[in-house]
Amino acid sequence: MSVPVRDPQVGLRGRDRELAALERALAQARSGSSAVLVLRGEAGIGKTALLDFAERRAAGFRTVGVAGIESEMELPFAGLHQLCAPLLGRLQRLPTPQRDALSVAFALQEGQAPNRFLVGLAVLGLLAGAAEDRPLVCLVDDAQWLDDGSRQVLAFAARRLMAERVALIFALRDSHGDHELDGLPELIVGGLSEPDARALLASAVRAPLDPLVRDRIVAEAHGNPMALLNLPRTPAELAGGFWLAGRRPLASRLENAFYQRFRSLPQDSRRLLLTAAAEPTGDASLLRRAIGLQEIPPDAAAPAETARLVELGTRVRFSHPLVRSAIYHRTSAPDHRAAHRALAEATDPGLDPDRRAWHRAHAASGPDESIALDLERSAGRAEARGGAAAQASFLQTAAELTPDPARRVTRALAAAQAHIDAGGADQARNLLAAAEAGPLDDLQRAQLERLRARLVFSQVRGSQAPGLLLDAAHRLAPLDAALARDTLLEAAGAAIYAGRLSEGPGQREVAEAARAGPPPPTPPRPVDVLLDSIVSRIIDGCPAGVQALRRAQHAVQQEHRPAAADADIRRLWLACRLTPEPLATELWDDDAWFELSTSAVTLAREAGALAVLPMALSYQACFQVHAGELDTAAALIDEATAISEAVGGVPMMYASLVLAAWRGRESEALDLIGTTVEEVRARGEGRSLALAEYATALLYNGLGRYDAALAAAMRACRYEDLGFFGWALAELIEAAARSGQPETAAAPLGMLTEHTRAGGTAWALGVGACSRALLSDDEAADALYQEAIEHLGHCRITVHLARARLLYGEWLRRRNRRQESRRQLGPAYEVFSRIRADGFAERARRELLATGETVRKRTAGALDELTSQESQIAGLARDGNTNAEIAAQLFISPRTVEWHLGNVFTKLGVSSRRHLRTVLSSPQQP
Repeated sequence: MSVPVRDPQVGLRGRDRELAALERALAQARSGSSAVLVLRGEAGIGKTALLDFAERRAAGFRTVGVAGIESEMELPFAGLHQLCAPLLGRLQRLPTPQRDALSVAFALQEGQAPNRFLVGLAVLGLLAGAAEDRPLVCLVDDAQWLDDGSRQVLAFAARRLMAERVALIFALRDSHGDHELDGLPELIVGGLSEPDARALLASAVRAPLDPLVRDRIVAEAHGNPMALLNLPRTPAELAGGFWLAGRRPLASRLENAFYQRFRSLPQDSRRLLLTAAAEPTGDASLLRRAIGLQEIPPDAAAPAETARLVELGTRVRFSHPLVRSAIYHRTSAPDHRAAHRALAEATDPGLDPDRRAWHRAHAASGPDESIALDLERSAGRAEARGGAAAQASFLQTAAELTPDPARRVTRALAAAQAHIDAGGADQARNLLAAAEAGPLDDLQRAQLERLRARLVFSQVRGSQAPGLLLDAAHRLAPLDAALARDTLLEAAGAAIYAGRLSEGPGQREVAEAARAGPPPPTPPRPVDVLLDSIVSRIIDGCPAGVQALRRAQHAVQQEHRPAAADADIRRLWLACRLTPEPLATELWDDDAWFELSTSAVTLAREAGALAVLPMALSYQACFQVHAGELDTAAALIDEATAISEAVGGVPMMYASLVLAAWRGRESEALDLIGTTVEEVRARGEGRSLALAEYATALLYNGLGRYDAALAAAMRACRYEDLGFFGWALAELIEAAARSGQPETAAAPLGMLTEHTRAGGTAWALGVGACSRALLSDDEAADALYQEAIEHLGHCRITVHLARARLLYGEWLRRRNRRQESRRQLGPAYEVFSRIRADGFAERARRELLATGETVRKRTAGALDELTSQESQIAGLARDGNTNAEIAAQLFISPRTVEWHLGNVFTKLGVSSRRHLRTVLSSPQQP
């Protein structure tokens, strides 16, 4: 058998474009600006050779790297640990929360499950710190085979590297979906041209080839260098019609070639390679112990190295990942078990009990309770290191190895729960089917139905979920009252989200069932208070439900205070989902809204709550819109969207819709609204559909197109969606009054008055008075407008105060009271133009012109040139935050903060943080 030539430059023939891109990335990092590049291509196309080239060209760089290993995908943060191991000398320099999170993730210390955002920040800090002395290049091969945690954290860091001397280069197969890396700068590595392919084949096979055989090889290789370098054998083989046996995918053909080379080795060498393939860490000392336990002589490695299948040094490295998969997947099950058994015995149970349990599981020939118990114990530690996905994998394997049917059901249900939390819908569905086939008691059957309902809700928010969750709650009621009430709260949340699109019981039916269900314990949990308040609001109506809502608001605020920072993340998630916006806005309590949204963001950041932070940021952004801080809101939305995309979530559109409506840019807003309507209809999320109609009404009222605003507002008000129904009523009243249809607004005004009087806050009373003024005669209207302005001047809701001034100014002008009109329209125009609420600003400008006032359109200034992130960083710096503190809040590195501040100083024409206070106004305080 001929051995292909492996000159590094041979495999780079015809790669000028790719080499130039790598050179640019390295040059960019040398110059002080981070570079990220994702190489995508099929197996064997030459991605590894390109990474090798980058490593060789990185003179003066510090180089770290990792190659994803398919068999290690279930082990949390395994790939990340390998990449960061050379940098851990800087671990103690990280902020304590980040250091602790990374230490737990890498099993360097015990602790609660670290959030991947904190781990991501820690990795960002390690990379940035390592690059301070000299540039750093990070090479990640076979990224598709990294464990989920490692891939997500590296994608998180890649999106936040900016002003560090770091080049981060990924290589992965284009046939593998990898949403975490989507959107990063990428280069598709395609096949070689025919001339380059012929030249490469000639360099690999130094013997005459039949032209027909040569042409067939070149054609079937499709320019794939690995196929050309590894598949050709002797001239006799080629002349006999190589590849004539079938038309399997290239990866299979490559694996066949590697496997045939493996099969030609002596038996002991094959056993050694199989053990190495089953051991995912590349630990040479562990491999030596394992082969010793199998009585494999150490010199068995020599034939494998001679065949260029593996390199054995301080680490074990296969020549190509397909070598590992060819060996592992094409050998017999008994041989697999023998390799894993030896690896389990060679692994120190004190140092790495989880990997030992994993090997024991793969060594099992049948159910084994002791192994299942070890896996179950490891599941908790796996969750601490890698979250629900790792826990789910261990629990699933434990269930499969459990001999007792009843205990197997318990473990299958636990594994299904973990898979739902981790987003593993298919695995959860299979586990629930397996559990259903076992001996279920009544409680387990009820738990199974609840998990099925939660699975539906996790995939399609709303729609069928309320009915399924309600049925599960009924089953649980006589068996586990606390779990039944938790499920009822989930059903209420699902009904609120489903809104008008619910296919089963609506909000009222769920609320009535909850009221008739199990009573709360004594003392009630915050979850119980929250459930009862939602039930009261839905059944008893606005005035009667206000007191219950206030109690729930108080309970939630207590949960969000720093003293309760260790509160259960699940309760925090429910609180964020159901309270800061719906409860605070139902009560028209801007102070509570500010406190709840701010503290939710703070606690979510500190706890690294994966599911909570984008929601909390969205609610905080919505508050900032109403407070007149539209740029701050935009920055928060950008951050929430980036985090959602980093973890594969669906961005929340609530704040984006409201912001777009206030901005008043019709085409841009309508595009966003149209896209949102299409998406939420498909998901069955009726609440977002109503919000889109409200945003449309707000947009058209700002533009002065009142007929269109009225039509949208009437659609929004057909169903009472908690949280913003009152806002939609106010839009309907203004649109009806302005379009000459006051009778259409009469009933909505009665409902709005009921809501605002029950709320009783300055915000509520101000909006109520302004809406009544629109439908009142002259004397009453004058007093009501002044009352509205007085109330709204005592709350945080800046945009509604400006809007009341606009309405009053318009009313005064129409009564020829021009001087008084200007005193209202001027401040309104100033606010709307300053915050760039373009529709309302133009409406105010036209009214001022009609009074005879000379008004110039606002022109873009230095502040307008700042990006949303620059505005956010500038505001935080103005308020006295250090670069490190800003970096921790925004999930970027301190060096990137410094880089952004340099841009801010240039755009604003200032030279220090002290000067920021003179050019940036502080947020309005109540």
